[in-house]
Amino acid sequence: MLNFPQPPKSYASLYLEETDKPLPKKINPNTRYTMFSTIATGGKSLIKSCKDLHLCRFVCYKTLRPEFIGDEIEQQRLLREARVSAMLQHPNTVPTYELGRDGRGNYYFTMKLVHGYTMREILDFRERYDLTQLVDVIVQIGHALQYAHTHGVAHRDIKPENILVGPYGEVLLLDWGLAKVWKSDGSTVEDPASEEESAEALTITGHGKLQGTASYMSPEQINRDPNIDHRTDIYSLGAILYEILAGRTPFVGDKVHEVISSTLKDDPPVPSAMSKQPIPAVLEQSAMRCLQKNPGQRFESISQLLRELQQDWKVDLALSSTKDSK
Repeated sequence: MLNFPQPPKSYASLYLEETDKPLPKKINPNTRYTMFSTIATGGKSLIKSCKDLHLCRFVCYKTLRPEFIGDEIEQQRLLREARVSAMLQHPNTVPTYELGRDGRGNYYFTMKLVHGYTMREILDFRERYDLTQLVDVIVQIGHALQYAHTHGVAHRDIKPENILVGPYGEVLLLDWGLAKVWKSDGSTVEDPASEEESAEALTITGHGKLQGTASYMSPEQINRDPNIDHRTDIYSLGAILYEILAGRTPFVGDKVHEVISSTLKDDPPVPSAMSKQPIPAVLEQSAMRCLQKNPGQRFESISQLLRELQQDWKVDLALSSTKDSK
């Protein structure tokens, strides 16, 4: 289990004065939340922590940024994200508490507020963590994806920044804003915003967050394949597993278009060719299979990948370490 600092006492302490105080006789939903503090600003959304005065707890509050409040497409996407998050009730997803409108009529939804580190922060200090711990995070995220895929949802944005590891062993898959959901007849419709954003992502030649996202995008996601399905998540999860083993992403470049080009054309070197540490063959083979450019050559399901990751590869790792020490 990964160990992290405990949450601030202001969030953790329980007092009788709060647990037993009565609710107002007239409930005003517009005064339910207070003590807002911005946690993060996304491309279109704003995420804050705040206190729920009815339940006397701190929660996570997500809404659209002011410049997108009136955008009907973004409103629809926020609604979809809230409901997908709420309907996928799994130990490795974040519980959604409420969906509503604020005093000005704007959409918001609230979720569990979890403290911890993202997988990106963990990988930035890879040498501090045991391989067993890191693969366990992948396994738990795999369970969340297995559950989502069974219920007809593809996440489409699996990356280290969207994985959170909490102080009590929680491993949570975040941000379902790009999730793909099919209609009851099996068809689907992409909203225009998704296509525009994907096109923009593939033409910008900058650094930072966008480049990092490109490192985990499957070839079919890059090509904006309308038939994209759950196997794009298998690719992205495999890219994170590869990074754990190799110490770098499968495809690298100084600019976004270089990462994109390499993803589409090149085969990544095997992790054992770059790592100084012994790598169990089953983990390496699993990562490389996930990264196949043709979705049909990857694992057919997350369940298949999980069976591989849960093999007794730790024995081989221990034997390799013993040989290296002699």
